[in-house]
Amino acid sequence: MNLTLADSVRLAEELQRLIGAHPERDVAVFPSFVSVAAVAKTLAATRIHTGGQDCAAQEDGAFTGAVSASMLRSTGASMVILGHSERRHVFGESDATVAAKLVRALAAGLSPILCVGETQSERDAGQTSSVVLRQLHAALDAVTRDDLPRLTIAYEPVWAIGTGRTATPAQAQEVHALLRSALRERVGALAEDLRILYGGSVKGSNIDTLMREIDIDGALVGGAALQADDFARIVGFKTT
Repeated sequence: MNLTLADSVRLAEELQRLIGAHPERDVAVFPSFVSVAAVAKTLAATRIHTGGQDCAAQEDGAFTGAVSASMLRSTGASMVILGHSERRHVFGESDATVAAKLVRALAAGLSPILCVGETQSERDAGQTSSVVLRQLHAALDAVTRDDLPRLTIAYEPVWAIGTGRTATPAQAQEVHALLRSALRERVGALAEDLRILYGGSVKGSNIDTLMREIDIDGALVGGAALQADDFARIVGFKTT
């Protein structure tokens, strides 16, 4: 919940200028609902995708304040974030709710980023594996194999969201490898093509080491995405 409409458009314009030097990188931005249409229009002629931060589990009806996947798609958005830790832990979304949203997003033609991740207390209790696998399978059970090529997974440890703490590359890789293995068990070789992003206080100073890990395919960036120069540095990560 950052940036006004004007600020969002201005940031999109700055990113358009700065990120053009990296045509080999896939980039998407996720402004608040009130700015999605304007940002999508600003970036329409670029390779930068626009998405929403959430969508409703219902298609339409008496759900004041909610935004359906088809409404989001009509603004020019092509992607959506689902199951973000703040949606799960601040707004109380269950695995079943996230799964229902995933079904709606795919039906509307959106490409979802499905977020999974454990809290500090769950990590301390040795429950990281069980939590992230429960969240992953609850969502995948709701969709078909044919849906999976449009899906991206994001591991975002709740204890590293907005705290300044970041999972070490080794910690992140361990969970990414776990998720990749679970995907292999479900869909075989297709698992190698599915992207698994890391999210959790990602910034220019740690992106290079994170991206050197074999199962980390990209980043779900939070606060650092609010500054064009910082975000451009992340997009331009170096692995050598």
